[in-house]
Amino acid sequence: MKDGDELRLSVLRLLRAAIKNREVEKGRPLEDSEVIQVISSSCRQRREAIAQYRQGGREDLASKEKAELRILEEFLPPPLSEEELQAKIQEAIATRWAASIRDMGKVMAHLMPQISGRIDGKVASEKVKEVLAKGH
Repeated sequence: MKDGDELRLSVLRLLRAAIKNREVEKGRPLEDSEVIQVISSSCRQRREAIAQYRQGGREDLASKEKAELRILEEFLPPPLSEEELQAKIQEAIATRWAASIRDMGKVMAHLMPQISGRIDGKVASEKVKEVLAKGH
């Protein structure tokens, strides 16, 4: 507020409201991983809005959403490298004793809390499918 950055203030207020709403839904304060999920969800919404605005020829609105996305991304942990993701996938497969693609749900349930906010769930899902299809 003191810096007079209205956009940043607006984004942080919206984020704070989203976190508060999730706390009300859960009936308890959120854990750090749950807060990261809320931030990730807000980032995903911004990315979808950017794509829709660009499709509609509204570059002005897309650039505003992009600026908001950059602010939100500051509060996420650093993204996982390819090697870190592969290591976490192998660990999840070993922990859940996954043998085939049918065990993907168990692997993803174990993996997502560890990687939430650090990589897109779709990307992780595709990587897990690849590994399980190869017989890890």
